[in-house]
Amino acid sequence: MNPKERVRAAIARQPVDRIPLGFYVVDCDTIERVIGHKTYVRDKIGAAIAFWDGRRDEVVESYRKDTVEFYQKIDCADLICFKEAPIVPRKGYHPERPRQIDAETWEDKGGRVYKLSRVSNELVCVYDPDRPDVDDFTVEMFPEFDESEFAPPNPSIFEACDYIIEKLGKDRYIAGASGGMVAYTLLGDDVTGLMMYALKPEVVRAANRRMTAEANLKDRYYIRPGQDGVLLEEDTAGTNGPMVSPECFRENCLPFMKERVASVKSYAMQTIFHDCGDNRPLMDMIVDAGIECYQSLQTTAGMEVGSLQDRWGQSLAFWGGVSVELLVGGTPDDVRRNVREAMERGRRGPGFILGPSHSIAYGTKYDNFMAMLDEYNKLADKV
Repeated sequence: MNPKERVRAAIARQPVDRIPLGFYVVDCDTIERVIGHKTYVRDKIGAAIAFWDGRRDEVVESYRKDTVEFYQKIDCADLICFKEAPIVPRKGYHPERPRQIDAETWEDKGGRVYKLSRVSNELVCVYDPDRPDVDDFTVEMFPEFDESEFAPPNPSIFEACDYIIEKLGKDRYIAGASGGMVAYTLLGDDVTGLMMYALKPEVVRAANRRMTAEANLKDRYYIRPGQDGVLLEEDTAGTNGPMVSPECFRENCLPFMKERVASVKSYAMQTIFHDCGDNRPLMDMIVDAGIECYQSLQTTAGMEVGSLQDRWGQSLAFWGGVSVELLVGGTPDDVRRNVREAMERGRRGPGFILGPSHSIAYGTKYDNFMAMLDEYNKLADKV
């Protein structure tokens, strides 16, 4: 089997010649250690500032070339997402540069304030003067979507992801983009969004109806020729369980999730769902929606591959198993032991892809990353 065939079979819960390996996303510090030079790939601070400076083409070229170089150098990933080479701003994009307040703070023309987070290597909005409240949202704000409102995207926004398909998609499985997932919609910030489910669920449903119709139309453009599957994303839970009750999810989220998955599958795409946290109370609905592979096995939240397979392995493939906490804070021996345990548990049933529980996050120790690859390569053929 080549990597493409191997992942396709694993997601279909069919026999494979070796356990596949894939990363949800790899951040810039690990990529730079592998390729040996600076990159804008997943450098969320550096890329944002470069876009402000009008260096859009420079950033996109880095996304293209450095992503390919990284995956060619490690040469063991069967499944590749678009997260390192994502949808990009159109050619000619040059936004108005926010006013720099100090070395770590910027303010845009709308008064929103952004500060550097060096721990996660990103710019975080710490103040928004226009943050909406529950009372600001009404059903009338979300009328039925009219296709005449939709303008097809500029083709240049697909430069990076199309390049990945061209250079790596011949034999690697590419899990690409789509119109996006619509299910657990938060209107406003997290607090306001959660309050909406309790106080104005009819507005949440109206927003979901409109967003789903638009996302279904976007599939026509965003699902790219040559990709093998679609990565859908929606973080619906925390470590202690779902953010809303299963009953609330079933009424306000599940119908729209089903419609989105059906649209994606109409393009003959396999469906992979990234969803952090303890989602076991929602897992039957995730299966009912038509998801084929579940990613983000957060063991610290009870999402352990063996127990998940025991309960849902006849309906779902699972991708993950290596703790991001150990990759960041553990030792190489810790990571090797974790890889062995995950592969031993995962290989008991069909439909297992090894990978990190979340991402190869910023701050991952390089020696831990290499230990994960080395231990995987020692054991992958023992299916």
